[in-house]
Amino acid sequence: MGHLTSRDAYRNLEDRINWFTQGAPPSETLTKILKLLFTEKEAKWVAMLPIRPFSLKKAAQIWGTTEGKAEKLLDHLCEKGLLVDSYHDGVRQFVLPPPMIGFFEFALMRTRGDIDQKYLSELFYQYLNVEEDFIKNLFFGMETKLGRVFVQEPVLLTEKANHILDYERATHIIEEAKYVGVGICYCRHKNLHLGIPCKQNAPLETCLTFDNIARSLSEHGGYSRLISKEEAKDILQMSYEHNLVQIGENVREHPAFMCNCCGCCCEALGAAKKFSPMQPIETTNYLPEIQTETCISCGKCSRVCPILAISMKEKRPVVDKDICLGCGVCARNCPTKAIILKRRPVQVITPVNSTHRFVMQAIEKGTLQNLIFDNQAFASHRAMAAVFGTILKLPPVKQAMASKQFKSVYLDNLLSRQAKSG
Repeated sequence: MGHLTSRDAYRNLEDRINWFTQGAPPSETLTKILKLLFTEKEAKWVAMLPIRPFSLKKAAQIWGTTEGKAEKLLDHLCEKGLLVDSYHDGVRQFVLPPPMIGFFEFALMRTRGDIDQKYLSELFYQYLNVEEDFIKNLFFGMETKLGRVFVQEPVLLTEKANHILDYERATHIIEEAKYVGVGICYCRHKNLHLGIPCKQNAPLETCLTFDNIARSLSEHGGYSRLISKEEAKDILQMSYEHNLVQIGENVREHPAFMCNCCGCCCEALGAAKKFSPMQPIETTNYLPEIQTETCISCGKCSRVCPILAISMKEKRPVVDKDICLGCGVCARNCPTKAIILKRRPVQVITPVNSTHRFVMQAIEKGTLQNLIFDNQAFASHRAMAAVFGTILKLPPVKQAMASKQFKSVYLDNLLSRQAKSG
């Protein structure tokens, strides 16, 4: 693996992380975070790996070692929450998760004694809340958002409810998942170490993960525990009662995570308030409408809104529709049911799956080449092969890639056809 200095090892790891569409702006604080999470040897190992899924055989080739030794290294990295594994057609694959939602969160999704979690929390606060470059890049660097908000279903489950699509329902996501896991909320755990307890007294164990991510995090290191779908729905109901906002991966099919977020601790909701009116996460397809004839001007809706999108003007609540997430917390808390949710006039576009989201974000960020030439890690991904093959034949490529119609409709249909034919 060569004779790299410690400085080179972590610099190379930073460079590798920044091959992600998401990325992490280099800084002294980021280096300190990486040094706390990765040993120098681990930094060297991981810096050499593809950013997209790879096999044991591929890792052994890259590291120049036997598959037996490589597997021990990979298992060790999984135990530390620095890699996650999955199985495709019986073949085990590994992937380096991005910083968020990824190995930053995993480090605080359980109580652990192998790292100083208080010091790590202080570093995260400095990097995310003081320096801000990472948060701005994460939430505002691309048109296609990393996360999306789920509408609170109890508000819509009435006779007068508008039609709600399956992928808009948190319960549907839970029901469709093969595995469901729950772990400690990274944001509230971090703030506890900083001496900033949740103002909503929200429970800690509310971070839901699904499918391969849930299985991997539970099998390696206990970063989550596998739970039944009934328990997951109980956690969802408990989260409703604490006025938490459901934020999941911005995809329609099989999202990897769903957080139950409070307005005081959540990084995404904090960014929504701090950088308003810019939206850090994708909204629901709903907006609240206040029925003046039944509104009693109690002001509760303005007090419970997680991002301060409702204000009281002349003793009447007014919704700022430019920043409203459409979560439904206000409607659920209205004592006279004077707030109803109505479909937005323009439908919010949600990527089909993670593949679709990755490509859209890479197009917007100008990093598509990183996905294509990353050790051909996408070679076994049939949908990716189809997408790239078609994209690269489009003239002129740059204009086509920038087209909203191309990103939202063409890729959607292409992936759908590929899934059916596969």
